[in-house]
Amino acid sequence: MTLSPYDLNLRHLRAAAAIRRCGSISRAANQVALSQPALTQGIAKLEAQLGLKLFDRGSAGMMPTPAGTQLADRIDMTAAALSAAFEAIRSVSRSGFRGTENLVTMSQVRALLALAAAGSFVAAAQESGLTQPSLHRAVRDVERLSGVVLVERRGRGVRLTAAGQRLARGFSLAVNEIQSALDELQALAGFDTGRVRIGAMPLARARTVPLAIARFLQRRPSVQIEVVEGPHSELIERLRDGRLDFLIGALRQPAPGPDVEQEPLFDDRLVIVAGPDHPLATTGKPPIERMIEYPWVIARTGTPLRLLWRRLFESRGLPLPRAPVVCGSVITIRALLGAGDFLTLLSPQQIREDLAAGTLVAMSDSIEETCRPIGLTTRAGWRPAPAQAEFLALLRDMTAESTLRGIE
Repeated sequence: MTLSPYDLNLRHLRAAAAIRRCGSISRAANQVALSQPALTQGIAKLEAQLGLKLFDRGSAGMMPTPAGTQLADRIDMTAAALSAAFEAIRSVSRSGFRGTENLVTMSQVRALLALAAAGSFVAAAQESGLTQPSLHRAVRDVERLSGVVLVERRGRGVRLTAAGQRLARGFSLAVNEIQSALDELQALAGFDTGRVRIGAMPLARARTVPLAIARFLQRRPSVQIEVVEGPHSELIERLRDGRLDFLIGALRQPAPGPDVEQEPLFDDRLVIVAGPDHPLATTGKPPIERMIEYPWVIARTGTPLRLLWRRLFESRGLPLPRAPVVCGSVITIRALLGAGDFLTLLSPQQIREDLAAGTLVAMSDSIEETCRPIGLTTRAGWRPAPAQAEFLALLRDMTAESTLRGIE
C-alpha cells in the first residue's frame, strides 16, 4: 500500500524523533507526553506502516537504524516548519497554548489545508473525503489551540485570514517534509518511486524541461513528474508553500527574498523576432532605430523580459516604441507575429523550430545587453529527496554540456 503523510500519526512521528535524540523509550516518553507502553505501541505501529525497522533495541538503549535516522531528520524539519508557523502567528494571539506545534494533529493539518485549497467547507469535504462536521471541528480546534482567528466568511464561501494563510503555509511545508521522508524510505527499501514537482517558466518549458524529463524517465520510469506552468509571481508562492520542489526559468534581480535561493545554470540572449511577412523581414538585420516605427508585443511589468526590452531602447537613447499588446504566452505571440506587423523579444531557444521552418524570422543577432541568467529557484534550506536530487543533477549536467558546446 502506498502511504500518504495523512496516514501517519504526528505524535508517533514526534516520538520517533524523540527516541533518536534521547536514546531510550523512557526519556522520550517524558518529552512527548506519552506513557512508555503507548510510545512502544506507537513506534511498533509506525514500523508496521512503513514496513521498515526504525530502531535496534539493546541493553544500551534504542539505536536508530539508517531508516530511523533518515525519518528522524525529516521529522525534525517537520517540527521546525510547524514551530515557525505557530511562532509567526503567536504575536497576534492573546490566548492559545504554548507549544501548540506539539499538540496539533494530522487530522487538523489536513482539514486546514483542504479548506485553504477549496475555499469552502462543502468543497473541502468533497475534495478531501472528510465530513463537513469533522472539518469544522478540526479547524475550530486549531483556532482554539492557537488563539487566533484563522477563517472568515466571504459571501457563500470562506477564506483564510492572514494568520490562517501563514499557518497553512507551515502545515503545507510540514506535510511536504513527511512526504519526502516517505520517498527517502521507499528509496532505502529499494523501490523506484518518488516525485518531482517543477515550476516551469516560458524559456525552460520550451526545451530544457522536456529534454530533462525525457532523459530522466529513461533512467527512473516509475517516478511521478508534475510540471506546473505560470508566471513567476504565482510559481514562487507555490514554491514557498511547498507545493513545488523548484522553479526553472529566468532568475530575479534582486532575489525574491531570504527564504529562497537562486542558482544560475546558463545565460540566455534574446533576439528580435517578426513574422515572415513583416515589412522589414526582407531587409536582413535592420537597425533598431527602424524598429521603433512598428508595434511591439511585450512581457508583463516587473518581469526580466520587460526590463530587458526597456533597456534595449533606453541604452541607445531611443524612445520606447508603441506596445499595444502585453502577453506572456509564446503560442499567442507566435500567432500575433504571423497575423500583423508586430515585433517582440524572444529567446531563439523558445522558437528554434519556427526559425528553422521560416514561420518566424530573427530580425537581429543575439543582443548582448539582453543577457539574462536562467536557473533554479529553491526554498532556502530545502533538502531534496532522492528522485529530486537525481533530477537536479541531470539538469545541471545537461546545461553544463550545452554551455560547453556553445563555447566550443
